[in-house]
Amino acid sequence: MTVRLLPCGRRAVLVELDDVLGFQAALTRLSLPGVEELVPAARTLLVRFDPAVTDADRLGAVLREVSPVDSEVSASAEVVVPVVYDGEDLADVAAEAGLSIDTLISRHSEGSYVSAFCGFAPGFAYLSGLDPALHVSRRSTPRTRIPAGSVAIAGEYSAVYPSASPGGWRLLGRTTVPVWDVERDPPNLLPPGTRVRFEAVRS
Repeated sequence: MTVRLLPCGRRAVLVELDDVLGFQAALTRLSLPGVEELVPAARTLLVRFDPAVTDADRLGAVLREVSPVDSEVSASAEVVVPVVYDGEDLADVAAEAGLSIDTLISRHSEGSYVSAFCGFAPGFAYLSGLDPALHVSRRSTPRTRIPAGSVAIAGEYSAVYPSASPGGWRLLGRTTVPVWDVERDPPNLLPPGTRVRFEAVRS
């Protein structure tokens, strides 16, 4: 496995690699002295540390020897997200994928997803596990406003928009499940490692 380490100030190291969740799981098991936080992204893992306990050189020497393990998903029950599949891009995505709309809905709702990382907006979880047949590009022209609860796909990920915002993902449907709620503890329903399943429902 090729790992590239990049310093991020005095308190963090950015690890570039392919199996981010597996590498994060391995570091979580090791509980390295001085490591304070692990922040996953698509192809990187930010490792924040306490400079009073360790430094980038010592930590980097250990990180180069770490091997990914089977990524651990949340110990909590799988989050089921009911979806009304009536999105504006449903027909276009089906045509691009060479599928009927019913088949597209089945492919999307039968997938087993894991929250790989969060970004873009609070509570916006990038869900891995999307059927390869549904890997489509973003819209060439983003929408200026996508409603909260919109269920969408782009590239190799699916997602639920946590709040109204601009966006270029392809809209397949909508859900009433609040994936981000500041009144909830914790507010994020889909933190990294959470298992997710979409369930097709009628409006």
